[in-house]
Amino acid sequence: MTVGYCVGEISLSELTFISDKMPQVGEYVTVEYDGKKVLGMVENLVRGNDALNIDLHDVEAIQTIARIGGKDYYIKGKVKLLGDVNDNLRLPRTPALPGTPIKLADKEVLNKVFNVKNPIRLGTLVNQRDIEVNVEANPILNRHLAVLAMTGAGKSNTVAVLMDQLLSYNVPIFVFDMHCEYRDAEFPNGKVNVIRPKINPTYMTFPEIKRLVNIPNNAYIQERHFRQAFNQAKKEIKEGTEHTYKLLDAMYDILYAKSQEEGSDKQIVDVMNKIEDSKDKYGNLFDNNMSNILSSIKVGRVNVLDLSQTGESVSEVLVSHIMRNALQRRKNAVHGSSDDTLDHPVFFIIEEAHILAPNKRDSQSKYWIQRVAREGRKFGLGLCLVSQSPKTVDHDALSQMNNMIILRLVEPEDQRHVQSASESLSKDLINQLPSLNVGEAIVLGLMSKVPTLVKIDEFMGRRTGGDLDIVGDLANYNQTQEDEIRHQEQESLDLGYDY
Repeated sequence: MTVGYCVGEISLSELTFISDKMPQVGEYVTVEYDGKKVLGMVENLVRGNDALNIDLHDVEAIQTIARIGGKDYYIKGKVKLLGDVNDNLRLPRTPALPGTPIKLADKEVLNKVFNVKNPIRLGTLVNQRDIEVNVEANPILNRHLAVLAMTGAGKSNTVAVLMDQLLSYNVPIFVFDMHCEYRDAEFPNGKVNVIRPKINPTYMTFPEIKRLVNIPNNAYIQERHFRQAFNQAKKEIKEGTEHTYKLLDAMYDILYAKSQEEGSDKQIVDVMNKIEDSKDKYGNLFDNNMSNILSSIKVGRVNVLDLSQTGESVSEVLVSHIMRNALQRRKNAVHGSSDDTLDHPVFFIIEEAHILAPNKRDSQSKYWIQRVAREGRKFGLGLCLVSQSPKTVDHDALSQMNNMIILRLVEPEDQRHVQSASESLSKDLINQLPSLNVGEAIVLGLMSKVPTLVKIDEFMGRRTGGDLDIVGDLANYNQTQEDEIRHQEQESLDLGYDY
């Protein structure tokens, strides 16, 4: 079906058309010329009437023209050209002629576009529900992904659909679950492996544990005492002589013995106090009998680290520790430089990325997220950043996400931040974000041959999360209270008391 005709100056990347029929933004069209069949997407539409132009100020004249010639309108639109469907979607070297017809893309063309090697089904086209949208798995795993949306737009459902599809390829998924959404989830294509949010201090590096104990970089004397105690405690634990698997206890005992020596430095006591403070603050984090947390990962499972009961500071410690270890161990596995390896790729999903990789604040978790974002693809570490506040996600990390699933975004600063991090997100597509319905998304990046407006599938398993039925919960609460009062009254009557 012909949508319209090319007008004006036409470039290699976009064209303007005029029509008397109303297509929809996001629909795919084709332009045939010079033996080519070029696919495009309608990105912008306006409707106008030459007689009813903006310079007309007479209300009666407007009413008369609208009554007599109200149907004499035109539709002007802009199409982003995506490439020749017969030449692997390469852009042509010559533009179309003005007057060239534009037609709706047929099912055969679209099915060819969404036929990929290792398909991940996300849903269907927003405007054509009979067209299945598949993206390719490897670019997601190798080149990272961002899932961005305002609260309530369908972000968690999208992540659940993605995880279930990846499980069909036996991918080990590791989720930093900030709100306990996936701990009890039921995935049709795999199972959940819950990992306790614990660290054995024995596996921590000196810089990690120094930050944990809060020894500043400029406290040189305290750092020297702390380093000596750290090295000695590590040696004792390795030899199995004392303090087995209790690094902080061993360090405290070593420092205490030094503090009892005649003429000992008074700052030793300051370091001891900091160790005690850290044990109080992070007592729920440490498990001296736990092995390295990466050894708990199971291939072909959704490995959930439940952070819902931990504070931000503890979450940052866990994230930085896991990301650092994963990167180093994958490097060892690839280069064969050490036996301390992680022998399989991992796909990390970081919920609440604006907390763990903030844009305007430095943190260790942010540093290691950036490192994995830059280097991870070389060593089989994939990364997915999920956030409802894109403007507060670190720009450097976000710009490394070569794939994006963007659901409804209304806040202009969020939109600008996302656009600045993505070369393939045009201004016209940005303008569509506020009008998306729940569960609708713009999908773009290396995982998809073309930018796509998708209606995301509804996750068919079970998971927690989503909006609470507060009204229903309060109604049930009142009913429960009334039932309890009646029960107590009946018990009193049974005992012979009369009201």
